[in-house]
Order: sequence, then C-alpha cells, then structure tokens
Amino acid sequence: MKILISGSSGLIGTAATTALKSDGHNVVHLVRPGKAANPGDVQWDPMRATVDVAGLEGIDVVIHLSGAGIADGRWTEERKQLLRSSRIDTTRVLVDSLSRLKQKPRLLIVASAIGYYGSRGDEILTESSTTGTDFLALVCRDWEAEASRAAERGIRTVMLRTGVVLSGKGGALPKMLPPFKLGVGGRLGSGQQWMSWIAIEDVVGIVRHTIANEQVSGPVNVVAPNPVRNEEFTRLLAGMLHRPAIFPAPAFVLRFAMGEMADAVLLSSDRVKPEQILAAGYKFRFEILEPALRAAVLSRM
Repeated sequence: MKILISGSSGLIGTAATTALKSDGHNVVHLVRPGKAANPGDVQWDPMRATVDVAGLEGIDVVIHLSGAGIADGRWTEERKQLLRSSRIDTTRVLVDSLSRLKQKPRLLIVASAIGYYGSRGDEILTESSTTGTDFLALVCRDWEAEASRAAERGIRTVMLRTGVVLSGKGGALPKMLPPFKLGVGGRLGSGQQWMSWIAIEDVVGIVRHTIANEQVSGPVNVVAPNPVRNEEFTRLLAGMLHRPAIFPAPAFVLRFAMGEMADAVLLSSDRVKPEQILAAGYKFRFEILEPALRAAVLSRM
C-alpha cells in the first residue's frame, strides 16, 4: 500500500514510519514549507489551507498525527489557540482535500487522545462513553468531528484516542526520569488518579491492525487493558531505578507551576479500556505495566 503520514517526525510518526516500511509499504509524508522532502512526499501548508491535491491521488491510507505538543508550554490563551488550530484546522484542511480526490483513500487514521473523556475518577471509560467538558476534552471532540466528515464521504475513518505512551525515545517518560534518578520523584497530587498507558510497540501494533482490519472504524482507545493509579506507576518507576518515591508533588504546587494544564494532564483520572480493538482481535504485546515500563526504561539507558 501507499501510506501518507503527517507528523512523521514525532514519537508515534517515527515509529509508525519505520514499522510500515518494514512491512513493505510505500510510506510518504506530508511536508510543510521549508522542510526537507523526499521523492513522493506531498507538500502542504495547513495554516494557509493549501495542499498539493494532485500529490494525494493514489494514496491508500492517510495517517494524520499533526498537532502541537499538549505539555510543551503553559496554556496561555495564545497557546490554547495553537493547540486547537494545529489539530482541528489541519484536520479540516486535510479532509477537504481528500474529499476532492478522484480516487479517495480507503482509510483515514487521525490522532486523538483519551483527554476526550475528561477527568472521571474511578469510572470505567470505553469508546461509547460521553465526552468531558474541560478544554482538552472539547478540543478532542471538535478534532474528531472534523475527522468524521471523511466517513460521511465514504472513507473509513478511525480516531486513535491515545493514552500515555511509554517509550525511551520520546513522550512523557524521558521527562519523568531525571527527578526519579535523583531520588526526588514521587506521586502527583493524591496519586489516586488513574493513568491509562500504552507501550509504543502496541501503538504501532494497533495502527497495523487497523490498516489490516476493515471492521475497525470510529474512535479506538489506544491504551493497554490494565490502567494503574499514579502512585503505582511512580512506585514501579522508582523501584526500577533503585530510588525511593517519597517526594510527592502536591496538587496546589502543580497548579501554581502549570496552571490549567496540571489538572488536564497530570491530575486527570482516566480509567480507560480498549474495548473496540480487543473486540477486533488485537493481541497486546504489553498488557501489564511493569514489563512495558521496564522495556521503555532500558531502551533509554
């Protein structure tokens, strides 16, 4: 197949590109102005709503992973606008372009996040659960609404509601390791909030499974089957580094330092189950946190 990926330089995009090429697929990328391009790559400028539509002809699968980093800066009004536009507006531009093709792709995979659900305490959340009401939940809701327009045009569409991705090569884990290595790591807030995590190997595995299985459509929770509480996560991480986990970060300190983002990213409780992908027959490589976390930590060392 010919597969087009946006956001290919990110953690998931890089891993997916490598894996799909190894499967024998022809992988090309959506490239913004000023970025290096390889033969077959497609130029686009989503901020100007321009895409090389002719270059999209003949693409079988589109994987849209673009989006500014959620935790890369304090959520000022300007930053929040960027977080929205880099997801919602880019998806609108891409779907509009795909809709104009003579031969539409058979599948569009769009990134989303479990932030869709908001913080829900101990409630078990599946793909049929309602959306939350905070900023991140509303971004995800509108993001997925733009992606869903592709389904209305006959393109099988999948939204990947991804949890905390465990990888030694990027994402949250490399940012967590330094304080734990120094022995000053600990739980966040009460530590009772649920963390829905997934190994990068299973993120790629779910992408592969989605491409191969036409029954998969709509929202898919990209999380391992066994979420843990934050205090369990920090205990395991500290133990692997042979350090204590006795320096908690109080919620009020996190809120003072990070503002609104603290509640949405660090203190949010998301007990999410991957109901749809399990029903589609996907077998997780890492179902339990400890081996997944150990593999990610070792890959960092």
